Parts: sequence; C-alpha cells; structure tokens
Amino acid sequence: MNSAFYLAVLVIVVVVLWQLWRRVCRACEAANLTDWGRISLNRLDGLNRLFCTRYHRLKYHPLPLPDQGAALLVANHISGLDPLLLIAAARRPVRFMIAREEYQRFGLTWLFRAIGCIPVERDRRPEQALREALRVLGKGEVVALFPQGGIHLDTQPAAKLKRGVIKLAELTGSAIYPVRVEGVSGQGHVVRAVLLRSHARIINFDPLLSASTDQLEYLAELLSGKTR
Repeated sequence: MNSAFYLAVLVIVVVVLWQLWRRVCRACEAANLTDWGRISLNRLDGLNRLFCTRYHRLKYHPLPLPDQGAALLVANHISGLDPLLLIAAARRPVRFMIAREEYQRFGLTWLFRAIGCIPVERDRRPEQALREALRVLGKGEVVALFPQGGIHLDTQPAAKLKRGVIKLAELTGSAIYPVRVEGVSGQGHVVRAVLLRSHARIINFDPLLSASTDQLEYLAELLSGKTR
C-alpha cells in the first residue's frame, strides 16, 4: 500500500516537472530572436532575454548591427551583467573577447566556449586573441569588446581605452558600433549585479564607419556618457 502510494506520488511529480519543463522550453523558444546554431543555445538566448527584460527591466532599441557581415560591438563595462544585456539587445550572435581568468570561471567555461567567447591573456600572448578575433571577423561575425580593459565606473578616473578595437577595425575594415550600458544596480560587481534587480538601459550611438587612433578619445567620451 505504502509503496504503491509513494510510486503514484513519484509519477505525479515527474509528470508535473516534465510539463513545467516543456512550458519553460516553449517560453524560451518564443523569446529567442537569434539563431546560435543549436536549439539548446537558442533556448538559453530566449531565457536570457526574458531574464533581462522581465527581471532587470531592460529598456533598449535593438543594437544597430548590420544584418550580416563583420562588426565590432564596443561598450562600457560596469558589471558582470553587461554581456547578458548586450546579448539580449542583439539580433545576431555576439562573440565576446573576455579575460582568460573570466573565461576559466568554475562552471562557466563550457558556456563561454559554446557561445564562441575569445579568451584574452592580458599579460602574455594577447596577440593570440587578436588573431582569433581577426579570423572571426573574416568570417563575417560580430565581435564585442570592453575597451576600458575591465569593470570601470563613471565615478572612477577616466580610463585609457585599449587600442585593440581600432587595430581590429583597421585590419578588417569593420565598422565600430558603440553602445552604453546604464541603470545596473550592482555596478562594480560581477555576481551581485546579476542577482540584484535593475532598471537597465542600453543607449545606441551612430557607428564609426572608419577607424583611426584619433577616434579613441571620441569613443572614450561616448562610453563614459560625456557625449550624447
């Protein structure tokens, strides 16, 4: 009697969980707007869009990336939530250049590898990441960078932008698409920013269709919010 009862309860729980899983999958598929080439990644894309728009109340206009062809997406970096927000606002897969130590975070390497992140070793062999970014841009993909070099708040002294974005633009002829992330509650933090609810915003700027060293200063002003 007891065994039959517990078996029936187990079957009911399994059925309920299966139905909930199917509903979650359908919701993620409905929210997905980018083809990452795998159904599991497409569902994660949809889940991320729901998370950013519902929980973090993200307000944005779709990033003005071209429908196809190489592009460089450049943003300020105020928290660990920033990449999730940018992916949620994009209509194309975005491959991020991220620090090697972030790429190797426990439990996340599989995800970073699956979505095509490019690990950067800042102190040694940074040219390897540059070559990989050139290869990806040569295939007509979108590469995203945080040229401030790490998490940097507006309250901190102005950061000198890394020249890598200009170099990539010059070598590939790719346009630079600057955007600015604002309204994140856990600014300055990685995990805390993901957990604390925000009123996140993404501000789009006109693309820089040609690259030059002189534009680094202008780009720094855009990312810092000094130019609107």
